[in-house]
Amino acid sequence: MDIVDEVNQAHRELLNGERKVMTLRRRYDADVEDVWDACTNAERLRRWFLPVTGDLRLGGTYQLEGNAGGEILRCEPPRLLAVSWLYGEDPGFSEVEVRLSSEGDGTLFELRHTADVPPDMWSGYGPGAAGVGWDLSLLGLSLHLSGAPPVDENTFHQTHEGRRFITASSQAWGHAHEAAGGPPDQVATAVANTTAFYAPEDEQS
Repeated sequence: MDIVDEVNQAHRELLNGERKVMTLRRRYDADVEDVWDACTNAERLRRWFLPVTGDLRLGGTYQLEGNAGGEILRCEPPRLLAVSWLYGEDPGFSEVEVRLSSEGDGTLFELRHTADVPPDMWSGYGPGAAGVGWDLSLLGLSLHLSGAPPVDENTFHQTHEGRRFITASSQAWGHAHEAAGGPPDQVATAVANTTAFYAPEDEQS
């Protein structure tokens, strides 16, 4: 598998309004029920995403280890899951929605992240700040569904393969940003900053 092909499997869109809306779509060679279970079963989630705790039902709350938490806003198995996505002391509005639909003998996976983003964060990093993280998550889901071993999240960014993936993801979000009206100079700065954040030069191996 060429790792960059995993980046190219996804289509990215950005609505660059006062509230940012990032959308990722890609197809998986697995049926809807399997993808749904991988995204909602706590035991499976920890294998490709993060450990999760909480009252994992509609109206309940969840907490991802070292990451976001929030409320389960909608749960319509096996097609729709929506949660608030709160991280940090003053996160503002942030929601994530996952929709699944059958496509041939596979599943079309769509993730939409809608959030208020501080202007300085947006001008410095653009959509890649969250987008690269989502691409890494979708890579994890792809490997999990195919039965391939997961990447080592602690060292992947230090490897040549990991850096290629992160750079391609950051550039892909830059293209989505520019397509949504982002100024080219701001986009270039955001892509460079995002790539450096996820794969610092001095940590390459």
